[in-house]
Amino acid sequence: MDFDEELDVRGQVCPYPSLRTRQALTKMPPNKVLMVVLDYEPSVENVKNEVKKMKCEFLGVDDLDGEWNLYFKKSKKGTK
Repeated sequence: MDFDEELDVRGQVCPYPSLRTRQALTKMPPNKVLMVVLDYEPSVENVKNEVKKMKCEFLGVDDLDGEWNLYFKKSKKGTK
């Protein structure tokens, strides 16, 4: 999947992946796609839930056998 920015949070555990994803999306312009790279499985759902609160769109996930790439699109309204 195409993306505009990448956030690598491998080696980090909750709550840091969610917090860093929120910060990255807040700084991005609308309609851009962020790919978040994770290696801590519980963070997959936590990051998705945090982004949902921001009203950003979850585009999908690549499960790469112990690592996950999550894709989010920042909407015009998704900033908080």
